[in-house]
Amino acid sequence: MEIQLTERQQQILGATVRHYIATAEPVGSKALVDEYNLGVSSATIRNVMNVLEKAGLLFQPHTSAGRIPSDSGYRIYVDRLVTPSETLALQVEEMLQKRLKWEDWSLEALLQGAAQILATISGCITLITMPQNSVAMLRHLQLLQVEPGRVMLIVVTDSYQTHSVLVDLPLTRDGNPVETEVIDRELQLVSNFLNSHLREQSLLELAKLDWSKLDREFRCYGDFLKTSLLELSRRTSTGSTTLMVRGVSEVLRQPEFSQLQQVQTIIQLLEEEQEQLWRLIFDDLQPEESGKPRVNVRIGSENPLEPIQTCTLISSTYRRGEYAVGSVGVLGPTRLNYDHAIAVVAAAAECLSESFR
Repeated sequence: MEIQLTERQQQILGATVRHYIATAEPVGSKALVDEYNLGVSSATIRNVMNVLEKAGLLFQPHTSAGRIPSDSGYRIYVDRLVTPSETLALQVEEMLQKRLKWEDWSLEALLQGAAQILATISGCITLITMPQNSVAMLRHLQLLQVEPGRVMLIVVTDSYQTHSVLVDLPLTRDGNPVETEVIDRELQLVSNFLNSHLREQSLLELAKLDWSKLDREFRCYGDFLKTSLLELSRRTSTGSTTLMVRGVSEVLRQPEFSQLQQVQTIIQLLEEEQEQLWRLIFDDLQPEESGKPRVNVRIGSENPLEPIQTCTLISSTYRRGEYAVGSVGVLGPTRLNYDHAIAVVAAAAECLSESFR
């Protein structure tokens, strides 16, 4: 059920959230009167804060303290009141382009460098996934007969990763046996034909090809190739669970992480349970109408993983064409500068997408 707020209530909620983000201290009406030009009295602010508390958007950590935002309060703030910093977004793009050697570095080194830059800028833990195998581009394809009736399909991607699949090939054609030497020659011809026609296509695209368009002399291999590439695509669809993690020491200085047990559970998640975190941040999000990747913000209890249910996770995907190939995200306390963090993630996702075009 959507909570309806008046303009004044939204204004005071926004001021409360911003003040708490800046100070990490519960916010009282006097602080809002002193720091923000709200144009109303302290008594009016107290009344509005009472209304917001009853709506579950603010709460008092202690009876004598001011208020702090709840997860629901942050959610309304993010959905209705945040304006991502365009200035910071441009700075992020400029830093990524200037400091990273996009043409010279290995892919892993490139993403590690990007993660470190984003951690420094955002003050959060930065998480970047390696690109998924299934959307890697074909660099070379080879068909090899490893024994009678058994053929191996070997694919080398643009990141020089190698994948292979072993598939049965009938030993007869139209009821007649086929000599091994004939099959070897035909497999080499098919390999040459496919390399000339399929280079620079992704594994996902290969699995969707219409094999009836193969030249007539190669059509006997159509079903075999389709089966092989579908199996190869299935095996690689889960991709790599490798996460580039940077900025742990920075974010753990925040007062929200003063409890040792909480810190230990987060570090354990980052070090030992990366697959769970990878599944959470790699959402195949559709791009916005502008063509730019969407940004997903999970606040506190919205996170399904218990160790980060006191944190905010902001993530987006970077893409190659229409396919999401990886993700970039930041993890920090719910008391987060959302204007900056959302801008950082969006700019990084867009920059990485540009590098894969």
